Amino acid sequence: MKHSVAPILLLLLCLAFISGKAQDMNRVQQTIDTLTAPAMHGRGYLYEGDTKAARYIRSRFEAVGLKSFGNSYFQPFTLQVNRITETPELCAGKHQLTPGTDFIAQPASGSGEGKAKVVALDTLIFTDAAAAQQFFSKDLRKRALVYRAKDWPSLAALPAPYQQQLRQAALHVVLHPKTLVASVARQQIGLPVFDVLAAAWPEKVKRVKYEIEAELVPAYETQNVVAFVKGSLQPDSFLVFTAHYDHLGGQGRDVYFPGANDNASGTAMLLELAAHYSKQENRPAYSIAFIAFAAEEAGLVGSTYYVQHPLFPLRQIRFLVNLDLLGTGDEGMMVVNGSVHTNEFNLLSGLNKDAAYLPRIRSRGKAANSDHYPFSERGVPAFFFYTLGGTTAYHNTHDRPEQLPLTRFPEVFKLITRFAAALQE
Repeated sequence: MKHSVAPILLLLLCLAFISGKAQDMNRVQQTIDTLTAPAMHGRGYLYEGDTKAARYIRSRFEAVGLKSFGNSYFQPFTLQVNRITETPELCAGKHQLTPGTDFIAQPASGSGEGKAKVVALDTLIFTDAAAAQQFFSKDLRKRALVYRAKDWPSLAALPAPYQQQLRQAALHVVLHPKTLVASVARQQIGLPVFDVLAAAWPEKVKRVKYEIEAELVPAYETQNVVAFVKGSLQPDSFLVFTAHYDHLGGQGRDVYFPGANDNASGTAMLLELAAHYSKQENRPAYSIAFIAFAAEEAGLVGSTYYVQHPLFPLRQIRFLVNLDLLGTGDEGMMVVNGSVHTNEFNLLSGLNKDAAYLPRIRSRGKAANSDHYPFSERGVPAFFFYTLGGTTAYHNTHDRPEQLPLTRFPEVFKLITRFAAALQE
């Protein structure tokens, strides 16, 4: 037994070293659970969901000892945004539809309530002038106009007088064949619009009862959260990691969009990188900035504001990596701007090939689909990483932490840190 003590002790020391270097997936899961909890209310524009998330991120930056630019980690700004302030109600005939599951309000909806007779859109109006004239001879006031989502582009192309009559309807009901996809609106239209799953809409329904309250806020106050680690050799040169922490918020108290993959996953990766580089043994040669953006879902508002008001000169950024939708990875990872910055993409691909972190890394060109884009437009070299496969929940109430596989999260973390090290050589 005495002879086996040394090998066992050595094995325990090795296991301790390995576990110390491995990704703390319990912490990652806890981060995602916190950001998607009902108390955060979708990290949007009701009940201070965005501000609660920002305070949480600030506390994580403070806990690992990151520095702030100036006296605060917050970079405040305002935006105009439309909010659905009460959970909408929709009853089709005798069928009470469930908000968040059977239907949602479109983000630009206006307020309204009452009862209305159903009028199904006659699609002949798109090809037959006589049919159009007959349909629009009807009085659409106090009517619920029902049509399929695929008909919307044709409706939008109708002549202006017909457009005006469409806006006179009491409400619009848009039927979707598969899923409901929510978003954020910065304007408000003059009537309620409900997106409804076609399977939940009863046949031959003649009347509806509805209620919705909306509010257009002209200057909603929100904030980016920014911190950094000072580089040991070239502190005036920066690598930048970014992720948007906001999501779609909710519609009243009873409906919220958790946003686990989009983008609690990227925010969790940002916080893991912050914890990693805050340790003395991982101190980088370049300074590293960590930026958690607000209002990405409202149209890249937070990142656009940042590039207009940078906290250090944009020309000092060696490279930026934007982290969004990182909760999967079974089918690899996409690199937006990969075909723009070919040297860096080849470097990244080589590192992945050497260690087999991901099944494949795909490249695409420019795209205005996340917070890297305002930086790219200012000449900052930037990638946007998002993982592929594993979940289809997107911009709906189903994007919850329990359905998020996180199968390649540790491997993506390792690839990012190796890529950052190579950029500093």
